[in-house]
Amino acid sequence: MTKIKLCGLNRVEDIQVANEILPDFAGFIFYKKSRRYIEIEKFLELKKILSEKISAVGVFVDEKLEKILEIEKNLDFIQLHGSEDEKYISTLKNLTDKKIIQAFKIKTDEDLRIAEKSLADYILLDGGAGDGKIFDWQILKNFRRKYFLAGGLNCDNIGDAIKILKPFAVDVSSGIETNNLKDAKKMREFVKKVRSGKF
Repeated sequence: MTKIKLCGLNRVEDIQVANEILPDFAGFIFYKKSRRYIEIEKFLELKKILSEKISAVGVFVDEKLEKILEIEKNLDFIQLHGSEDEKYISTLKNLTDKKIIQAFKIKTDEDLRIAEKSLADYILLDGGAGDGKIFDWQILKNFRRKYFLAGGLNCDNIGDAIKILKPFAVDVSSGIETNNLKDAKKMREFVKKVRSGKF
């Protein structure tokens, strides 16, 4: 069954709903330029109440390694969403045993070829940078490596995405928001649709 990542959680209410619907992953964004940015202290408070059944993913953008290492023991996965190269990932792998997810903005076949060779444990294929942009899914038809699908997913198109692509996991943020805040109703509906398998 397709796994689910709800990203950009930053309020107690978000965690309470997540604990109810139990996505596989909960994403926390440690990138100050993001409107979903969360301070480390606030994250640690939320992590205390996050269900142990949900893996905590820390999202970083071209962050200094020492900053990631300050918090990695409280994470299950580290997601890199910037221009991190092979040397960066290789060094990080030597410093932590946490699984690494590397995100890629997909526009061309060349982008896919680069993503396929990533040293990361998992890759995430996106249309933008958390801005809800969808990309041409047809480009992924013959893609072999397991991936998280992101970019413009919502309750209306998630069924088609899974039916067409059968991704390892789906990643949603803006698609479960109303007025830039996580919407409990949309969170529940999104998870229910994915888990139902009826598309």
